[in-house]
Formats: sequence, structure tokens, C-alpha cells
Amino acid sequence: MANDTLSITDNRTGKTYEVPVEHGTVRAMDLRQIKVDDDDFGLMTYDPGYTNTASCKSRVTFIDGEKGILEYRGYPIADLAEKSSFLEVAYLLLHGELPDKKQSEEWSREITYHTMVHENIKKFIDGFRYDAHPMGMLISSVAALSTYYPEAKQIDDAENRHLQIIRLLGKIPTLAAYAYRHAQGLPYVAPDNDLSYPENFRSMMFRMTESKWQGNKTLERALDVLFILHADHEQNCSASAMRNVGSSHADPYSATAAAAAALYGPLHGGANEAVLRMLNRIGSKKNVPEFIEKVKAGEGRLMGFGHRVYKNYDPRATIIKEMADKVFEETGSNPLLDIALELEQIALNDEYFVSRKLYPNVDFYSGLIYQAMSIPMDMFPVMFAIPRTAGWLSQWQEMLTDRDQKIARPRQIYLGKRGEAYPK
Repeated sequence: MANDTLSITDNRTGKTYEVPVEHGTVRAMDLRQIKVDDDDFGLMTYDPGYTNTASCKSRVTFIDGEKGILEYRGYPIADLAEKSSFLEVAYLLLHGELPDKKQSEEWSREITYHTMVHENIKKFIDGFRYDAHPMGMLISSVAALSTYYPEAKQIDDAENRHLQIIRLLGKIPTLAAYAYRHAQGLPYVAPDNDLSYPENFRSMMFRMTESKWQGNKTLERALDVLFILHADHEQNCSASAMRNVGSSHADPYSATAAAAAALYGPLHGGANEAVLRMLNRIGSKKNVPEFIEKVKAGEGRLMGFGHRVYKNYDPRATIIKEMADKVFEETGSNPLLDIALELEQIALNDEYFVSRKLYPNVDFYSGLIYQAMSIPMDMFPVMFAIPRTAGWLSQWQEMLTDRDQKIARPRQIYLGKRGEAYPK
């Protein structure tokens, strides 16, 4: 008997089956041979939310939630956040290796060249109500790009895929900034190709009457690090949406819009906003112990703690906490930070939270940093979508070149009526 197999005995029939084990998994289709009789469809797995089902083989992002490890293409997230830039990380995710100096310069030049959007896009955004949510505008405008670039449907052409990828990476910050400016009733600011990726975005967001944007190196670096930390996170809801829609061979703009729509949900992209709202409700550092007791009594939730994947300290949280200190040195203290620090201190030393492995995640401090940068809460999911586009496109491209992949079509367990007679 081979060691890399699983022996399954069906107690309904007494039959035993040998199922191959590869990379710690069994193929779901191998279970279909397990039947009660010839008319039986065969055994399926039932896994709502895909909590223990691998839908793909990937080489993009590795996570070990028990040990608190996050790696992009094998590189620890802490090293990338310290030594790299977001555009270099985007190149890494999409190409599998970090760029050398020449490749990095060419990559940045390509993306910078594609930051402008068609003038009609401005009219499209102008059509939204004054109080439209920026994320809704971003999703819609990204989807609209597919009508400007119909050649994007040629997904089997590698050169064409590359062109659409750099277009998306270049235009996403522009569309995001335009959504913000529309919501604020401000004129749109054109991209400035002399600026870095994060500073160009801040210029399009906040530039008013200045002839040239005067940036802040600390805030520029903080935003770049935030973009790195949010660039990809394995097979989460939005990445799965990107792959599922992409599996129908939809163009990358439509698939990215679908991924952004998944991110729009409060259970995915709205966690840092929920943290700020929680801190505002607590109101004061002295109220933290009382709030903690209410959470333990089931009368509230500790937002920004715990993660479906991480059962240890989120490695991104350590990096972002250090960056928060640097940002607040520039912008001034935020009273909510004192509440957050007290909350973290008590929770990390309380057996209730420690035993449940509820540690701070990336969302606990990211909202505070965005707020310090004068970015409103409605923009938080948009800020998430900008860097995650690199991860989505990496997942999409990997899916298209994976021979095992087919159009997504999950099975169901039907529990409804059958054979009903139509009423006379």
C-alpha cells in the first residue's frame, strides 16, 4: 500500500477505497467513485465558505496562520515592507521575481505612462450623485474601462494581458482619486508623472491651487508600505471573485470590478472603518476596561482583533504599528490612538482573548493612519482596492495559465421539493 494514499471505508457498503494524497490534499473528484449503487451520483464534499477546500494551486502568496507568516513569492512581508517599494512588489507578484534596477525603471515608466484616463471617464463619474460612495464609483468606472479597451478580451495573448495589467495598475489610483474629488465637489487633478506612485495619488487627492504638489516623505513612505501590506492575501473573498469571474474568460477590467465589489462588503474591506467606529464609541481611554468586560460578556465585538487565517499575531500588524508612530510624529497625536494602545495592551494580557488567539490584525491601525492622512472613512475600501489590484491581477494571470483550471461551477446539495404536480 502506497504511503501517499488515504484508505476510506464506506460503512454504508463495506467497500474500501484508496485515494491519492498530493500536497496534503485529496482531489474532490476522487471521492465520486464512492457510491452506494450504480445510480448514486457519488460522494461530494460540503464546505460552505471554502473553509477547508483548496480551489487552486498557487505560487503567489504563502500564509501560515498558526505561525503568523506572510510571504509574497517566498519573500517575508517584513523584508518587503522595509526594503522595497509597492511597484517593485507588484512586479514581484506578477512576474515571480523582484526586478533588477533596469526592470524596475522600465516597469515604473510603463505604469506611469498609463495613469491618464479618457476624458469621457470624467463625465461618467460626474453622472453619480454628489453623495455616491467612492467605492461604488470606483467599481463602476473600472468596469467601464472594458468598453474603452475591447482588445482586453484577448486574454490568451500574453502581450495583450501585460498591456491591460499595466493599464489597470496605472489607472486605478487615478479613478480612486477622481471618485474622492467628485464626492468632495472638487475639480479633478491630472496625474503628475514626476511623482512616485503613492505621492502621485496623494497629489490627485489633495492638491488644490499649488502649481506643484509639495509632498511629505514620511507620509509617502507610509502609504507605500500600506500598499505593500495590502497587495495580496492569498485566496480571500475578493481574490476568489477575481478567479471565479476570470474563469469565464471575462476581460480583466470586468473581473477586477467583480473583485472590488467583493472587497466593498463590510466583512472584507470595511474592517478598518469598523475599528475607528469602535474607538469613537469607546470615547476615552478610561472607558476601555468597561468595554473589554462588555465584549467578554457577549455585549459587543472587539474589532481589529482576530483573523480567519491568522491564529497568531498578524505579521502586518507589527509593521503597521511602527509606521503609525512615524505618521503621528508628522501629523500630531490622535486621541483615538491612546484608546487603541490601551485596548491592545489589555486584550493582549487578558486570558479571554489570549486563549481564543485574538491578536491585533492589519486593520487595527491602518484606519488610524488613513485618518491621520486626512482620508475619510468612505475611502478606506478604495485605499484597499488600489494595491490589491496587483494581487488580483497576479491571481487572475496565474489562473489563466493553469491547465487544471476550469470555469467555476460549484456543486450544491439540493434539499427542495421534486416532482410537484402543477395545480389545476
